[in-house]
Amino acid sequence: MMNIKQLEVFLAVAETGSFSKGAVATFITQSTVSQHISSLEREFDLQLLDRTGKGALLTEAGKLLALHARQIVAAMRAAELALKRFKGVEEAVLTVGGSNIPAAYMLPVILPGLLRRFPGVTVTVCQGDSRGILDRLVREKVELCVVGSSFPLDGVDYEPVGRDEIRLVVNSSHPWRSCQSVPLSAVENEPLVFRESGSGTGQAIFDALAQAGINRNSLLIRAVFGSNEAVKQAVIKGLGVSFVSACSVERELAQGELFAVDVQGLKIVRSFYLAIKSGRTLSPAARAFISAMRETEEY
Repeated sequence: MMNIKQLEVFLAVAETGSFSKGAVATFITQSTVSQHISSLEREFDLQLLDRTGKGALLTEAGKLLALHARQIVAAMRAAELALKRFKGVEEAVLTVGGSNIPAAYMLPVILPGLLRRFPGVTVTVCQGDSRGILDRLVREKVELCVVGSSFPLDGVDYEPVGRDEIRLVVNSSHPWRSCQSVPLSAVENEPLVFRESGSGTGQAIFDALAQAGINRNSLLIRAVFGSNEAVKQAVIKGLGVSFVSACSVERELAQGELFAVDVQGLKIVRSFYLAIKSGRTLSPAARAFISAMRETEEY
């Protein structure tokens, strides 16, 4: 069956016009060159080279094979170079998934250190809610991801990689803005703005409220949004109050657009998780990303 070596030998003979020169170019004996060419001609049942007194000349069939052989050999060499670069993290593309909070506030802290160490790496970050990003991982649309909740999924391994506190926030005109804390029962009667059901933040909030004895159905949920930024803006505009990641509202708290209020008997702390597919071999770029993440202490 035709192989790359045969094509390389065939091209060497075609380009030099000589079996002997082709042998020198490919570091094999002239008899071995003849064997490779004869094997190709037998396989295709076509004369590829005319052996003449002026040397080896391509037949029309040989010209057609040479056209495709050059493309095949070039592609093989390009693949070999790409894999060598991949192995050395010299030129690599890494696709990472991040749920909304990690993608917006955690990954931007990690990536500068990674790219300083490996400037040839290009990182693409896919952002969405935790369930959506984990679905991308399962379908191998991303190589790894960082999410705000460890939803149980077959074939997915989780590693805690950071902690986050979730705080109740109100806007500047809300009567609670000057309160150090409010009773848990008050939250049940207050209009609330929440994240969508696939959100790790939303899951952590509902789990904590359930443990505190508050049923989700008893809450006055005014609106549900698909992004943390939309939730913040809704609270600022007075649509309701909300529980949000503390790291996501540092600017708004500092500027007086939002105010954090403690809820008596309720403290919500959750972990961020690195998620990878079980038993899969990670690329060097992915392993470098994980090392950079473990070495970063800012988050």
